[in-house]
Amino acid sequence: MDKSMIKGMAVGGLAMVVLGASGVTGYKALTQPKFADVVAVKEVTETVVTPRERCENVAVQRTAPVKDQNRIAGTVVGGLAGGLLGSAVGNGSGKTVATVAGAVAGGYAGNQVQKNMQQKDVVTTTEQRCRTVEEKSTKRVGYNVTYRLDGKDGTVRTTFKPGATMPVKNGEVVTTPPEPAAKS
Repeated sequence: MDKSMIKGMAVGGLAMVVLGASGVTGYKALTQPKFADVVAVKEVTETVVTPRERCENVAVQRTAPVKDQNRIAGTVVGGLAGGLLGSAVGNGSGKTVATVAGAVAGGYAGNQVQKNMQQKDVVTTTEQRCRTVEEKSTKRVGYNVTYRLDGKDGTVRTTFKPGATMPVKNGEVVTTPPEPAAKS
């Protein structure tokens, strides 16, 4: 056997090993599953709280400003009315006492009547009242997908809702959204 024949056999043997290995690898690639079966899909959500200011116009009643703080008008009118009534009672000096007593009592009564009227005199205005309220909303963040691949179950989270199957690449489930179908 000469050297060139030995070299040829060595190169040929090496080529057979390389071709055999690539054949096994190719066979494994061809026999790997292309899809995983989707067993369950559960939507994953989170609650979002957003503060917001809510304002309302509210009717507010307040005591009206008093123009006669000392209630002089009520005292004078009550005193005159009381004095007139008192002068109608009695004779002589008794008439004078009754007039003075009527004026004093009438003055006091007129003062109290004006006081009650002033307390009940109200002014209604509209004021804007604001408060912070929290609005809650639900936001979908993805889907927990349970799949079956080669008889084993697994779970992944996706941003899209998958169909009945999910593609598999290099033995792993693909979790990227599928490309939208081209429109013709």
